[in-house]
Amino acid sequence: MASPGRRAPQERGKAAEQTRERILTAAVEEFGAKGYAGARTAAIAARAGVNQQLISYYFGGKQGLVEELRRRWAHAQETRTPPAATYAESVADHLDATLDDPDWSRLVIWQALGDSPAAESDDEWARAQRARLRDAVERTRRRQEEGEITGELDAEFVLLVAYALAFAPIALPRMVEGIAGVDPLSKEYREWVVGQLAAMTRRNP
Repeated sequence: MASPGRRAPQERGKAAEQTRERILTAAVEEFGAKGYAGARTAAIAARAGVNQQLISYYFGGKQGLVEELRRRWAHAQETRTPPAATYAESVADHLDATLDDPDWSRLVIWQALGDSPAAESDDEWARAQRARLRDAVERTRRRQEEGEITGELDAEFVLLVAYALAFAPIALPRMVEGIAGVDPLSKEYREWVVGQLAAMTRRNP
């Protein structure tokens, strides 16, 4: 939506959508590299190859960009894994989502560290994120109740370990490589993690 009083750019339809997508892609890169506090709209515009005013026109500024990226991340998380997926398939999907796009994952880490706009929308995001995590715990607990994975571990611990192993290659790449002996973003790391988590959570006969 255009800001009040601002003249709309001479873009329509597909061209306007392509510009929005370039800006969002550039924003992910900038926020991922520098966090919300360190990112600048001028740098985002330069990455996208657009006039800086278009960021205000399409998104209302830096905060609007973050809110749109959050919305997209939440939607991707909710729709990526089919409801009938097994535990191993769910872990593999989450690993792929995290490691296939490191810039997105760095943005998530910055947000988790509290680097975000001080606004009412930030509180709403935090509440929504807590709700998504509670839902994830409940899904893990149902897998335990149905006998898919062991009930000897707390559902919260199982989920926390999976998240830690997914984001460790982004937050601690050299440490992960030193311990695991493989490229943290590689297929080998992902297969190793899925196999180890499956073994850890396997239900005893």
